[in-house]
Amino acid sequence: MSFLRSAVIFAAILLPLSAHASDLVETIDSLEDRLNARIGVAILDTRTGQFWSHRADERFLMNSTVKVPLCAAVLSRADIALTEDLPVRMSDILKYAPVTEQHVGGTMTIDDLCEATIDQSDNTAANVLFHRLGGPKELTAFLRSIGDGTTRSDRIEPELNTFSEGDERDTTTPAAMVRTLEVLLVGNGLSASAKEQLADWMRPGGVTGALLRPSAPAGWDVADKSGSGSNTRNLIAMLTPPDEAPIFFSLSISDTDADFATRNAALTELSAAVMRTVTTQD
Repeated sequence: MSFLRSAVIFAAILLPLSAHASDLVETIDSLEDRLNARIGVAILDTRTGQFWSHRADERFLMNSTVKVPLCAAVLSRADIALTEDLPVRMSDILKYAPVTEQHVGGTMTIDDLCEATIDQSDNTAANVLFHRLGGPKELTAFLRSIGDGTTRSDRIEPELNTFSEGDERDTTTPAAMVRTLEVLLVGNGLSASAKEQLADWMRPGGVTGALLRPSAPAGWDVADKSGSGSNTRNLIAMLTPPDEAPIFFSLSISDTDADFATRNAALTELSAAVMRTVTTQD
């Protein structure tokens, strides 16, 4: 990306957050150039109401970050109890099923399935939940009901990870995702108990621990979910400083031929730049 383009983006962001974002702009520029990638970033700081973004309204595959709104939709349903048992069949098992593969022939509760799909990103658990919910169309309907007119769910695992230019299936935008996270985790999208349950599933960091947490200040609460595909790497998160309102962000790396290790390192670098930006606001 050219310096002029960065300057235009930077100048267009007039909120005070921009005073601390030069490092973040430089990081995005560098990563887009090094990976020949498209990077989307949105940060919503509810302490101040400030919003910062890059490619805020461009569409990106959600990959496994869809599992957060999926479990939120499950929590919203009065007819689905966390204690409900669902069968796990051998025919359900996908290539990545670290938790559900241990329960073939048995059952798992909705609670355990959501924990597996968010904390361990278990793809089979996600599909079992999709089936109980009524399919991706029901997740999209839930998103529309909470005011998200952009994010869409169309397929289950593993097909939801495939993308071609102009295909809007299973995509969101950085701006839409951070607003939806806010609604789900602190807004009126879920009951108080459901909001806390959703955050609890996101807190352990079973597959995300090495991404954001190393750069988070001591005492900050981190609730996050990652995702990846053949040319993508994503992270969504709620960061809560002690005794303060939370900060939400959505990061997406796409359209790159870089291998997973390179994309993962890039996401870690981008996460650290975001953390530096939001921790220098005071």
